[in-house]
Amino acid sequence: MSGALIALAVLVGIFALLVILVIGMYNSLVGARNQVDNAWSQIDVQLKRRHDLIPNLVETAKGYMKHERQTFESITQARSAAMGAKTVSEAAQAEGRLADALSKFMLVVENYPDLKANQNFLALQEELTGTENKIAFARQNYNDQVLYYNNRIQMFPSNVVAGMFSFSRRDFFEVQAAGEREVPKVSFT
Repeated sequence: MSGALIALAVLVGIFALLVILVIGMYNSLVGARNQVDNAWSQIDVQLKRRHDLIPNLVETAKGYMKHERQTFESITQARSAAMGAKTVSEAAQAEGRLADALSKFMLVVENYPDLKANQNFLALQEELTGTENKIAFARQNYNDQVLYYNNRIQMFPSNVVAGMFSFSRRDFFEVQAAGEREVPKVSFT
């Protein structure tokens, strides 16, 4: 009889250990998923900041650049699309288009020396540059969190727990602005 009790105690111990391991893996996966959500919210905050700065930048420039209507319209449309994005991939595509429009806008600004000297415009441009740097950092952090989370839900043994509780893969935030992957051309002529 004591052998049966020992066997039962061992089985109960093994079962309890398995339950503790599953709980630990589940909690770790929830923590990783929450880190991804937090990292996305950091990107979202910076994108909102960028979206708020753009109208001020455009309005400041409009007085100087009266015949650049198409440039302003493309920025406005790209900003609207970016603000309406629902998923990470939609946001990445829309933000890529917005980055392209802003890049073209900054190239056009080079033709207006009075605008480049305007203090309001310079301050807004500096704020936008700082925001772009924060977006890049937040995007890198988000992608690091997504990598960690996706690894956790795909690697054994946590993939078993992830499958049991329907943890799903997350998308990376990859903005591919036109020419982003091209080597810049330098010319001194």
